[in-house]
Amino acid sequence: MIEQFQFDIQLIFAILNGKVSAAINRKLYRNLRELDITPEQWTVLLSLWKQDGVTQQDLCNATFKDKPSMTRLLDNMERQHLVVRISDKKDKRINLIHLTKTGREMESRANPIVERTLQEALKNISLEELETAQEVLKKIFLNTKD
Repeated sequence: MIEQFQFDIQLIFAILNGKVSAAINRKLYRNLRELDITPEQWTVLLSLWKQDGVTQQDLCNATFKDKPSMTRLLDNMERQHLVVRISDKKDKRINLIHLTKTGREMESRANPIVERTLQEALKNISLEELETAQEVLKKIFLNTKD
């Protein structure tokens, strides 16, 4: 099947190497600048808006970030008063990451910006095309993840 399919190898590898996600990330970075947060910080906030008070490892798993990157990210977010680390009562070696009032309030301000960015990125793409792309990219991810 692949042998019969004519495709632009340069375009395929640009997509698979993250050029599309990098372009969306740049646009999201510009759009989130008004809130003084980065797309990486937004992904952490998004996870915490779904479930507050999780471990750093939980956030690493949810955002596909390594521990050193997450530590730096959380350090910056603490300085911005978006999150706070609180020692687990059962195991003092574990810190639970909690949203601050500022971090919780950021959700209502960030969501419209992220929605607008997504709408811009998906302009002129039908729901059917989007569903197909999602299925294909999920299969590629599952085929190549370690």
